[in-house]
Amino acid sequence: MRNVILSPIITERSMALVKQGKFSFAVSSHADKEAIKQAVNSTFNVDVVSVLTSIQKGKTKRVGKRRAEKKLTSAKKAVVTVKEGQKIDIFDLGV
Repeated sequence: MRNVILSPIITERSMALVKQGKFSFAVSSHADKEAIKQAVNSTFNVDVVSVLTSIQKGKTKRVGKRRAEKKLTSAKKAVVTVKEGQKIDIFDLGV
């Protein structure tokens, strides 16, 4: 369970979603929705209502003059909705 959630995602958009009870996390690329739900339940002691996941494909970038391309890594994100009235403390930044 410890390797499922990599880090919280704290951006302007994710902080706007906190007001709706939705919290964003960077997760392992092999984690499925049920594993993410169980990890959030056990780690933060909240009741998860739903989990939405998305995969951001890694970009290719030019390196040097000869157009050698470098592939950047892909990332998987999860937006977790918790039961109304509950919150996750690490997202409490004065919102």
